[in-house]
Amino acid sequence: MKPALIASNGLAAIREHHPMVHHITNSVVMNFTANVTLCMGAAPVMAPCIDESPEMVQFAGALLLNIGTLDHTLIDSMIAAGKKANELAIPVVLDPVGAGATSLRTNSANRIISEVDISIVRGNPGEILALAGKHGKVRGVDSIDTIYDCIEIVSSLALETGWVIAVTGSTDIVTDGTRMVGINNGHPIMSRVTGTGCAATTAVACYAAAVEDCFEATTGALISFGIAGECAAEKCKGPGTFVPQLLDALADLDEEIIGRRARTEVLL
Repeated sequence: MKPALIASNGLAAIREHHPMVHHITNSVVMNFTANVTLCMGAAPVMAPCIDESPEMVQFAGALLLNIGTLDHTLIDSMIAAGKKANELAIPVVLDPVGAGATSLRTNSANRIISEVDISIVRGNPGEILALAGKHGKVRGVDSIDTIYDCIEIVSSLALETGWVIAVTGSTDIVTDGTRMVGINNGHPIMSRVTGTGCAATTAVACYAAAVEDCFEATTGALISFGIAGECAAEKCKGPGTFVPQLLDALADLDEEIIGRRARTEVLL
């Protein structure tokens, strides 16, 4: 199936079924990613407390784990919810924000992947290289490595782990080790607004809640999110007005817009 059709079919499935996406995410992006979820057609719930996270996840179509503002209690909650999601065959999407930057972040990401069966990982090049044990170059939560530094490593990691891996940057790469697609949608202004990477992971989780094939879900989500970023950039006056335009663009996405604007290449 063509990537643009994967994206439009997945979006239609989200809007038909309105799946719930359980976020255990960072405090910087919580409101933004909840609105991204709603604009895509899914239903967000932010339930980080370990006293309810394993119970809440039972109602979800996907679980999103984002370590952007982490502490040990939050990681415990992520693992508890992740294990319950695994029992129920609910896909788990991990955003290893800042892995490789500090020992706490790297060790926390490694603990999650050792105790929870992850379906999809979305990160920047440095974060993904850190998960592969290759000492990715990360400053704060920003990658210094480029996407071209890690294509072979990412493909091998996907085969080894069974994850679908999305490495996002000026070009997005999605692979499960046997399939690989490059996505050229998006706009440079997206790097000037906090939370757009986390929002891309939210888009992936929305698709994963409605599309069974995690490679297709991830591919479709990043095409749609990149196109929405382009549409928002064309209408905004700068970073300050980009976010509301992005939410509007996500809500306005349809098959015609996706079909006309999707720019992808099959790499494997």
